[in-house]
Amino acid sequence: MVLESVLNEGAYSNIALNNYLKKYRLSLADKKLLTEIVYGTVARKISLEWYAAHFIKDREQLEPWLYHLLLLSLYQLLYLDHIPDHAVVDDAVELAKWKGKHRGQDKWINAVLRSFLRAGTPDTASIKRQNKRLSIDYSLPVWLVRKLINQFGEERAINLFKSLLERSKSSIRVTDPSRLEEIQQETKTKRSVLSPVGLVKASGHFASSPLFDAGLITIQDETSQLVAPTLAIRGDETILDACAAPGGKTVHMASYLTSGSIVALDLYDHKLKLIEDNAQRLGLTDKITTQKADARQAHHLFPADSFDKILVDAPCSGFGLMRRKPDIRYNKEGQDLEKLQSIQLAILDSVCQTIRKGGIITYSTCTIFEEENQMVLQQFLDRHPNFEQVKLNHTQADIVKDGYLVVTPEQYQTDGFFIGQVRRLS
Repeated sequence: MVLESVLNEGAYSNIALNNYLKKYRLSLADKKLLTEIVYGTVARKISLEWYAAHFIKDREQLEPWLYHLLLLSLYQLLYLDHIPDHAVVDDAVELAKWKGKHRGQDKWINAVLRSFLRAGTPDTASIKRQNKRLSIDYSLPVWLVRKLINQFGEERAINLFKSLLERSKSSIRVTDPSRLEEIQQETKTKRSVLSPVGLVKASGHFASSPLFDAGLITIQDETSQLVAPTLAIRGDETILDACAAPGGKTVHMASYLTSGSIVALDLYDHKLKLIEDNAQRLGLTDKITTQKADARQAHHLFPADSFDKILVDAPCSGFGLMRRKPDIRYNKEGQDLEKLQSIQLAILDSVCQTIRKGGIITYSTCTIFEEENQMVLQQFLDRHPNFEQVKLNHTQADIVKDGYLVVTPEQYQTDGFFIGQVRRLS
């Protein structure tokens, strides 16, 4: 079961689900339903566990698969209106018969689900502590609720919580801006309000489109599409992409190049292959050279003054991706941020030694925490007085804060994202 690998073994929900879908031939409708149930159950896990606790005596005595069957059944009863209640119960009973080694597990699941239907959904208003109640309502760990309220204030944080339970939309980047209107009509999409070359749709499987195969579109979140333009690439620059995989931003930068080139670093061969595949599909292999390396060692790999521009799309907690990867909220703890911050600073400390005078470094993350974003760049500037902040701007003023681009998921139903920039003075 996909849920077992995610909830028991710590597998990433998107990878576990993709592996399952590749292994079994399912109809399009069944794929959509399975995807909805898996992502929905993972996203609502804390809420579902609280509801389940009202109807079971001892969770620890249950086999994991049976407990997960209960959670996914409760998810369907609570949140999927198009599936009749009796069908959910019947399916759960049949699965328990098929999976169970002990007699009576089918009767147990039947009894618990029917008790839930008779009693109705427990009311979270009975929870006295606010952060605990919000944790149950929006299925977020209490520490994360507290942290987001402290950073964004209660009203904005609650709007953010709500947005994380909405479905992610699909977004693409059009690789030839002159064909934007044509491709918009063909794909029945809407223009992005954040990216001038972005198109969005409530849902869509663009990877199977002939446009994708032809390299006319690429799948990239709107926020990610904002990174390459900040480098103001003229075409002849030598650029370092310090943490490049899977290569979406690498190929976006390369699309601006004429005689210039990009060196793309990553730690793992399979990730370098992703960059190379991206470049191949988009016809940009002549602009990009991949190299297996740790970006924290960049100053040992490249001489001083090697690069005109550098992108550090830093390894981060990924909390901006919680809508698309709901398991992130359960797999990371607050203390991870300090460790990540040290890695992020080490990368900046290294690559800054390879940038030419007047050169710029764009720093980006897919997280929404200041510790990994503004605080990292401020510490970098404090350590390196020969650099200054370059203030960024955007047509949507609400994503600009103190010269940084800061996007949170509730603003435009995108990933959460951060972009900042510094320039070498001497």
